[in-house]
Amino acid sequence: MDWNLEGDTRVKPGEAEEGKITAYIESYTSKVPSGFYLAAAIASIAASVSFKIAKKDHAALFVGQWVAPFLILGIYNKQVKLHGSDANVQTR
Repeated sequence: MDWNLEGDTRVKPGEAEEGKITAYIESYTSKVPSGFYLAAAIASIAASVSFKIAKKDHAALFVGQWVAPFLILGIYNKQVKLHGSDANVQTR
């Protein structure tokens, strides 16, 4: 492996492609409305608060940690919808 960091080492559009498995998964997950991920995050917050009120601290922490992944998945889902799976595939 060449660790020479001189010059431009960034990946340019069209230089690398997504795998077939990623494209297959994205073809299904992109059909999920973006609001689903936001609703899941809000539901996780509500469930976490409910567990905390019920003095179930471990469950509250566990469910509360789901909020960030749901929001990140929502952002990823939105990016796939707006920009597609691959930078080198232009459908417009």
